[in-house]
Amino acid sequence: MKLNKNFFSENIKTLLYALVIAVVIRSLFVQPFYIPSSSMEPTLIVGDRLFVTKYSYGYSKHSFPFSPPILNKRIMFNSPKRGDVVVFKTPVDNRTDYIKRLIGLPGDKIQFIDGNLYLNNSEIFKSKIPNKSKIYCGDKSIDVFRFEENLSNGKKFQTVYLKDYTFQNSDIFTVPENHYFFLGDNRDCSKDSRFLTSVGYVHKDNLVGKAQFIFFSSDKKIGRLFEFWKWHKSIRFNRTFNKIY
Repeated sequence: MKLNKNFFSENIKTLLYALVIAVVIRSLFVQPFYIPSSSMEPTLIVGDRLFVTKYSYGYSKHSFPFSPPILNKRIMFNSPKRGDVVVFKTPVDNRTDYIKRLIGLPGDKIQFIDGNLYLNNSEIFKSKIPNKSKIYCGDKSIDVFRFEENLSNGKKFQTVYLKDYTFQNSDIFTVPENHYFFLGDNRDCSKDSRFLTSVGYVHKDNLVGKAQFIFFSSDKKIGRLFEFWKWHKSIRFNRTFNKIY
């Protein structure tokens, strides 16, 4: 069969169209993310792959690949809600993606006293869940109790501490205007807004999107992607299509 120039040009056009469509979907609608660390356990664990909606909080330059300077401020802004699990660019380099839970809104005061979280001078209620479960801090496995925390807006989620009772105290964090304060659910194994020089308060323009659900999860300790004969053991079918709360 003889191929003409039109055959190759049409295929190149098809590839370009597909690339443009992929960029538009990734920039304006949804983007997949991979969880590489244990800072959000038990909500998210290493190996989870999830979809993040880009339109949830409007758009900034960080909505687009490589953060091109095409928007000097956020447009179509929708304020995030306390308790949302959010992907954002760290203020330190404006490049690295972090995923944490939003705890503090602009003007809020956050403090840890004897390991308990206080928001605007009121302690966040948490109840211990019976029976210990295994969580990770890096590569270290630890058996700990989980706690269910309840925010003032009715949002409920689980957190873990490396000890049954953590004697942790902090200064008062006062969230500046147009900024947000984030914590990892794995409270003693998370670099988050408590670390002012490495994460700190996150400006609204650094928000990337809201985590919605896990579409795939696998345990690389059991088997890697190319080890197809281990897929039945490594894939966490019970986490597939789980909504993120």
